[in-house]
Amino acid sequence: MSDRPITEDDLHAYVDLALDAARHGEVERYLARHEDVAARVAGYRKDRDLLRNAFARVAEEPVPSRLNVDRMIAQRHASRYQVWQLAAAAMVMLVVGAAGGWSLHGQWGPPVAVVAAGPASGIAALASEAADSYDVYAPDSFRPVEMRADDSADFVRWASQRLSHPVRVPDLAPAGYRFMGGRIIATAHGPAAMLMYDDDKGVRLVMLTRPMEIDQNAPMTSSHRGDLGGYSWADKGLGYSVVAPLGDGLLHPLADEIRRQLGRDI
Repeated sequence: MSDRPITEDDLHAYVDLALDAARHGEVERYLARHEDVAARVAGYRKDRDLLRNAFARVAEEPVPSRLNVDRMIAQRHASRYQVWQLAAAAMVMLVVGAAGGWSLHGQWGPPVAVVAAGPASGIAALASEAADSYDVYAPDSFRPVEMRADDSADFVRWASQRLSHPVRVPDLAPAGYRFMGGRIIATAHGPAAMLMYDDDKGVRLVMLTRPMEIDQNAPMTSSHRGDLGGYSWADKGLGYSVVAPLGDGLLHPLADEIRRQLGRDI
């Protein structure tokens, strides 16, 4: 039997009969042990059957001529030819412009160097990644997390393996926030674990953690993006960033509590 946890993607592939025989059997055994998930999967099946019945007549109709494969390929080749024409014209204009600019460079003084700002790094990059994760997943009412709270043990084991560091789930229930679940996030600095919480009133909180290449030990700093507040820090090579649409007076105590539970005094 595989050690891979059962994810939402596995459940949907199971409903669509898209799993291989071994994985199909693993999902069936998982559903036999989790009645609540099995009931949810039964709902997926019902939705699938309703959609199939609703669009059955459309599926039987002939394919429109505009979607003919040969015609689409011909149009694509024509589009590529037009792109090459535009590119060639742009290159000619660039060469002419460069030549003209060089002939006049002495009349307009020394050139001005333009330096592009580099990407954020360290704690600043982690804070930005946490805010990005919140913007993408927190508003999602269908699948904000990949593994739910009732599979938290599997999620912790999976995330710890992917990050090669122990991942823990802080308990924010006394502060009014329940753990919803989590997922693995891809970042420019490698995989990160995202944990999501909810206060049952529509306010969600996200904590992102990943190994740090720089700023391996960093004090807690605040960040803001619109209405989204955040606090980020690093300890012993692991970075943490907590973001939520809360003011500093509400979010800072939550971040302090998370940091305390993760093993470092404020």
